[in-house]
Amino acid sequence: MSTFETDQSVSPLDPAATSADIRDRLKRKYPPPKSQWIALAFIAPALVLVVAFFLVPLIMAIWMSLHNWPLMGTPKFTGLTNYIRLASDKAFLNALLFTGKYTVVVTLAIFAVAFPLALFVDRKSRLTGFFRTSYFLPSVVGFATSCLLWVWLLSPDNGLFSVALQRLGWVDKPVQFIGNFNLAFASIIVMVVWRMAGFTMLLLLTGIQAIPHDIQEAARIDGATAWQRFKLITLPLMRRTLALTMVMSIAGSILAFDQFYIITLGGPRRQTMTAVYQIYNTSFISFKLGYGAAMSVVLMLILVALTVIQLYVLRNKEPSK
Repeated sequence: MSTFETDQSVSPLDPAATSADIRDRLKRKYPPPKSQWIALAFIAPALVLVVAFFLVPLIMAIWMSLHNWPLMGTPKFTGLTNYIRLASDKAFLNALLFTGKYTVVVTLAIFAVAFPLALFVDRKSRLTGFFRTSYFLPSVVGFATSCLLWVWLLSPDNGLFSVALQRLGWVDKPVQFIGNFNLAFASIIVMVVWRMAGFTMLLLLTGIQAIPHDIQEAARIDGATAWQRFKLITLPLMRRTLALTMVMSIAGSILAFDQFYIITLGGPRRQTMTAVYQIYNTSFISFKLGYGAAMSVVLMLILVALTVIQLYVLRNKEPSK
């Protein structure tokens, strides 16, 4: 196909097309080298950051994973030995299994809370601004700060939850939230939902407001119910927003570390040990940097695979011709 066949304003077959029109068309399609260098100069700082803080550490992690790399001493090349050991490492496999369970539960919980909130604050009322701010406010608090706050709330002796349950007469002794796996796991889920639901709500709200009002109004006039409009209009037109939100939520859940390190310390009995927490213990507690790097590479590959699958499933499907 000719370059000019896709341009409706300028065509070589058009007798009105002048040489000046053709030159302008070429300049727009193929910018001069000077413009390209200017564009490269603008993105150069971002490229430097990506190379310095992503590509170089990634290459170093892959190289370290092929060695027996102690914290002190000379590294020894071992090839794929670290990766072979991972296949039978029960501690790491259990950490991956728990991370997967946590990711599924917390992602569903966040969306179950954030989506109704987004639909609620999309309505126009005098208190809409107040509700949006109130729901989003926990996201402003730092994650570590939020975890420390919940350490106090979950304290069996003077924590707000335990004391409130005793005064209401629902329990007759202090509640050990962290000493029981089910209570500890539920407490972490509630804390993360409280912290992240407002941020997810804001992302979903932008997707809802990007839907043309005329489409919703036409469906309402045609007699579509609220559920039909949500199922047939809102969800399909929010594919890109849902893909972005889902990828961010799942990636953050797979890389979870702070809440388990600060609140549960991996307990009880290492039952809340995530993959990142296991990598931290292996690398900086046991000082097996090469083995920890191998765990990091495996976790990165899992995360990349899940992201690709999510983007493929939630892609915008082009209508068949």
